[in-house]
Amino acid sequence: MNKTIFITGASSGLGKVTAKLFSEKGWTVIATMRNPESETELSLLPNVHLLELDISNANQITAIVTKAEQIAPVDVLFNNAGYVLAGALEATSDEQLEQQFNTNVFGTIRLTRAFLPYFRTRKTGTIITTTSLGAYIPDPFMALYSATKSALAGWTAGMSYELDRIGVSIKTIVPGFMQTNFVGNAQMIQHEAAYQEDWGKVLHAYANPNAAVNADNPSDIAKVVYEAATDEKKSLHYFAGNDATTRYRELSLQGIDSILDTRKKVFFDN
Repeated sequence: MNKTIFITGASSGLGKVTAKLFSEKGWTVIATMRNPESETELSLLPNVHLLELDISNANQITAIVTKAEQIAPVDVLFNNAGYVLAGALEATSDEQLEQQFNTNVFGTIRLTRAFLPYFRTRKTGTIITTTSLGAYIPDPFMALYSATKSALAGWTAGMSYELDRIGVSIKTIVPGFMQTNFVGNAQMIQHEAAYQEDWGKVLHAYANPNAAVNADNPSDIAKVVYEAATDEKKSLHYFAGNDATTRYRELSLQGIDSILDTRKKVFFDN
């Protein structure tokens, strides 16, 4: 039987690659993004429906879920929309802080809540949310972004109790560094002079060609999303890609203090 996945943040990166993969697998794909009229690739694929959604806009959510269910009953919700807010907390405005959490956390939770009546009635459904290795091993000047991903990891674990009782699975995908335009897509905070030197070192480290070489291909991460959507396991967290699995293994063996010391050297001893 043909199944349906609803994807947020499908205009680029992991979201777009995942939409392509599920389309290839014969799924109906409801791909959402802020500006679907600008999308030229997904619109050409079979069984792909483009819908407009700004995940931070609470007023759009109920309507988008109703519209999606009219296209096809949704089997899998893939919460992938989000962005990186990078910089020092001291220089962060209230507006930037609120927008980071509205998009990465509250929008995801609101959207999931809107789908729950449909999943509960059908006594089936899978909710998958993209978190980040940064939830476990944060990098410098990524504290707020890491906090949003930590929140999603904890929320997912907590939700597993109540959802299991109604036949619904909830999982996270935990990627590390991916071959995407990470720096270009991040929202950068304007810094005080005191932070400029360290901030420059962090940007230099991310721009290092060796870092890009070691980054995981989003298509490999999308395969893990497909696995999570179809394996019918109760697994909660799927560490996806070589970067995430390797560094999480190191975290388990060495502990967070040792790992953070190593990360400081990577970014600042150059």
